[in-house]
Amino acid sequence: MTSISDPDDVQDSVDELCETFREEADRERERTPDVGIVMGSDSDLPTMRGAYEALTDLGFAEVTDYDDFPEARFTFETYVVSAHRTPDLMYAYAETAEARGLDVIVAGAGGKSADLPNMTASIAYPVPVVGVPVQEKSVDSVLGMPTGAPITAVDAGKSYNAALSAAQVLAREHDDLRDRLVALHDEQRDGVGDVSRRLHESGTPGFEESG
Repeated sequence: MTSISDPDDVQDSVDELCETFREEADRERERTPDVGIVMGSDSDLPTMRGAYEALTDLGFAEVTDYDDFPEARFTFETYVVSAHRTPDLMYAYAETAEARGLDVIVAGAGGKSADLPNMTASIAYPVPVVGVPVQEKSVDSVLGMPTGAPITAVDAGKSYNAALSAAQVLAREHDDLRDRLVALHDEQRDGVGDVSRRLHESGTPGFEESG
């Protein structure tokens, strides 16, 4: 039999997170996460993992404890924040984003009503938000913002690109991060060259057999 959580317990956990965001907004700290990654459900994580991979490829570290901050110069945090099931949590996260030191937010959601990126962009303004439609059917929802309520968005499922865009925003003020972005781009470019040469030299059947 499927167990049903006590509604009071669920609300307690949401209220606790909301309070954490507000406390972090009021606390003076030397270090804060640079990028926030949020998604509407943990079922979105396989798609949103690309954002994690892009940032870690660039040397970012994930913050899991505000009191035990990573040594890395650039950092990010990750949360599940549902626009429909926990609107109060979404509001608390977005409303405190700037005060908590976030410079950019990457927000992903799926379904036909993928409202998390849009609502986060509206509430967190002027903090820039890069939206990730988790599915093709989410694209119109994520892109459908009125004039005066901006959001940047990538194609469906392209959370890796979304995180690169977030890093590009930060790189305008941090030469070290700019250099990392250029190095990553060059590495990917060289990878295409290597594959092209192997395909040519091996021939199509040999290349396919080599994997």
